[in-house]
Amino acid sequence: MSDRILGGVCVVAAAGMAWAAQDYAAPISYEPVGPRAFPLLLSALLAIGGLWLVIKPTLGAGAFSATKMLPIGLCAVAIVIYALLFQRLGFTLATSLMAVPVGMAFGGSWKQSLAGGVGLGLVLFLLFDKLLDVVLPTGLLSFILGGR
Repeated sequence: MSDRILGGVCVVAAAGMAWAAQDYAAPISYEPVGPRAFPLLLSALLAIGGLWLVIKPTLGAGAFSATKMLPIGLCAVAIVIYALLFQRLGFTLATSLMAVPVGMAFGGSWKQSLAGGVGLGLVLFLLFDKLLDVVLPTGLLSFILGGR
């Protein structure tokens, strides 16, 4: 039952994100994608995941246990800290650090999680900042990545 509640919360949050993103517009259109596309994409993915949680078959009485809630809580805390440190540390470093507890919550070692996080941070930075020309904060790595 808790999965369905979480799914419903995700669908409501996705609707709120999509509604809030409708007014996002750059005063000067210098980016090919625009500021509205990314939050709309995230809200669509969140809504799809939430709907899946609502309609999927129940896993039984053991579906809600403390051992399953700990990784979810760890991921939630990591994402909140990520949001708080995003501007200060920059996209690449914040993403790399956030991936460690999230990767470990999904069963990876800290070395695997750190390596995956560094790769994810660098690849996504290059994709968004260099290829799609979406400005991302470089933070502490501005001397390496070209500060903005």
